[in-house]
Amino acid sequence: MTDTGESGTAELYPPIEPYDHGMLDVGDGNRIYWEVCGNPHGKPALVVHGGPGSGCSTGVRRYFDPDRYRVVLFDQRGCGRSTPHAGDPATDLRHNTTWHLVADMEALREHLGIDRWLLFGGSWGSTLLLAYAERHPERVSEIVVGAVTTTRRSEIDWLYRGVGRFFPEAWERFRAGVPEADRDGDLIAAYARLTSDPDPRVRARATEDWCAWEDTVVSLEDTPGPAPYSGRPSAARLALVRLAAHYFAHGAWLEEGALIRDAGRLAGIPGVLIHGRLDLGSPPHTAYQLSRAWPDAELTVVEDSGHFGSARMRARELAALDRFARRG
Repeated sequence: MTDTGESGTAELYPPIEPYDHGMLDVGDGNRIYWEVCGNPHGKPALVVHGGPGSGCSTGVRRYFDPDRYRVVLFDQRGCGRSTPHAGDPATDLRHNTTWHLVADMEALREHLGIDRWLLFGGSWGSTLLLAYAERHPERVSEIVVGAVTTTRRSEIDWLYRGVGRFFPEAWERFRAGVPEADRDGDLIAAYARLTSDPDPRVRARATEDWCAWEDTVVSLEDTPGPAPYSGRPSAARLALVRLAAHYFAHGAWLEEGALIRDAGRLAGIPGVLIHGRLDLGSPPHTAYQLSRAWPDAELTVVEDSGHFGSARMRARELAALDRFARRG
């Protein structure tokens, strides 16, 4: 389905505060921050944030009807309020992988006594929630995804190399940010090494160069306020880049194409996929391929939206969440 943009705006729900929160020990020295908002007796929903390493935002609470939903948010390992923080170069990332995060989500579900929950997320969050849902389909009631990614190596290569054909000058600066010997090889692995370098000047420069490239990729979108990546506080910025480079250098520990290949495991789970036609970093073909492989998913491509969405894209997400709230 294509959204031509003829209509469709919606107001977010009023701001709310958590009624419960805590730190969950998930092993390997990691403790993840979690919070719960809305109706304690409402329909359970889990927000899976992007990044990797962005942390959850308070604004996403407002996508859910607080009278109908019991909304769970959490910060993935190494970011947000979770500890230890990847912004500290001493933090070891060996126990921070996709499958550790999937296990953390399941541990959180058990900790909160939830049987099944709706999953909501976008960008990297869509990859993580799909990995969780394909491993634990019996624990998922519905899925709503904006800005679909599956973190295939082909998608990573497009984001950090292929899309450079639209921004050749900026991509050359990004490429020049790694040692000359690495420039024709794996740029992501090189940045992963640089952001863990013992020299703080090396880490800072690599973080700055990475964020400048990320900002360039979304520069054609309307993103009011500070630059989406460079405008973050320094510790959060380093955590984001360290974790993103760490995950992408390893292909997110997923077999190439596995999430689309195994989408049949989601049979019976209603899904709504919402993707911007103008998303340069994550072109719509991934969302289309996933919708073809997942028998119960519906795809809407929003013509005026990029990676960070638009008012019409937000309206589609709100409508999907409101519809699923009525399913109980």
